Parts: sequence; structure tokens; C-alpha cells
Amino acid sequence: MNIILLGPPGAGKGTQAKRIVESRGLLHLSTGDMLRSAAENQTPCGLEAKKLMDRGELVSDFVVMEIVSERLDERDARGGFILDGVPRNVIQAQMLGEALNEKGMSIDCVIEIVADDEALVKRIGGRFACAQCGKGYHEEFKTPEVDGVCDKCGSTEFATRADDTPETIRNRLKIYHGQTEPLVQYYKKVGILKKVDGMANIDEVAMQIEKALNGV
Repeated sequence: MNIILLGPPGAGKGTQAKRIVESRGLLHLSTGDMLRSAAENQTPCGLEAKKLMDRGELVSDFVVMEIVSERLDERDARGGFILDGVPRNVIQAQMLGEALNEKGMSIDCVIEIVADDEALVKRIGGRFACAQCGKGYHEEFKTPEVDGVCDKCGSTEFATRADDTPETIRNRLKIYHGQTEPLVQYYKKVGILKKVDGMANIDEVAMQIEKALNGV
């Protein structure tokens, strides 16, 4: 089974992707990992992507999809995969469809994790991590067992991401919706879009996703 996972920042895509990997043995492919791997392996598209990223420029749809296509040619992708972070727009979706068709493959299901923007602002804005080991916490949902002390390494130093302010989070969500809404409509017309309630607890969201995949 080949899946695309859609969802705004903070919706829990990474957590749910891990659940799907555990339950179905699929390969989790994120855009960032594929770009970094292609750059490290010094493929032509990987070198082009690195050059653009080093200059702080966006990697073009063509380069991104060439890297994705090359990754899907590898043997481990034949057992089924989850795409996370790609496609980002309708052009990429169309390019992905053409590339998969040439490989004798297709997307079986697109899962959209739907969540409330203001709830996501609260969810993301409360995140912090241990400055020593990187273990993640949240001011409301996941605090250290001992206040001010990391559960994992015992450090008392913590840090927050500079871009996890309410203003930057709202801007990231605005960009996401602008890019993704046409993509959602595209896959809805294709007939493979499934929506799940990302505001439910982690286990409930996982159950919704399993139910959606079982119906494919």
C-alpha cells in the first residue's frame, strides 16, 4: 500500500506515520530526509538541491520530484511507502502521478489529518526541549516528572525553537492552507482522499487512520 499523509504543522503526522510503519511495515519517506540523502549521495538532483538550499532558495518542483522519483526506484519502496511532506501542491501531485505510472505504481490513499488552527498554535507554542539530549516536552501536555529537570538526562537546561511563536506559527499555517487546499481538492476528485480528526487523542487518530486504510 502506498500512502500520502497530509496535515498542518503540529497535527501529529510524524507520530501517526510511526504508528502506520509499526502496524503495516511501510517505508516512511519525508521530503527533508530524501533531500538530505540525495545531497549526501551527490546525485545530480541532490547536488542541485543542496546548492539551492545553501543559498536559502526554494528547491523547484522539478528537482524535488526528481529526487522523490529516484528514491521510489529503490528496492525498499516496493513494499509500500508513506509520503510525508510531498507533494506540496497540485503540480507536484501531477508529476508524482506520472512518475508512479511509469513505474507501475500508484497512490492508494491520501490521509488528511484535520486540526483547528488555534488549537495547533497552542499545541506548537507550548513545546520545549532539553538543551542537552533534545527530549521534547510541552508546557501543558507533557511536562517533566520533576519540574525543571529532564526525565532522560537530568539536565536543567531547556530551549524553545525561535520560530515557535504564535505569530510565526499562524503564518506557517496560513502558508500550509494556501498550498494544501487545492491539493486536497485534487485528491478528493481522484477519489482517494480520507479525512481524520486530528483533534482526537493520539490513539483515536491512529484508529481512524487504520479504519480509513482498511476501507481501501
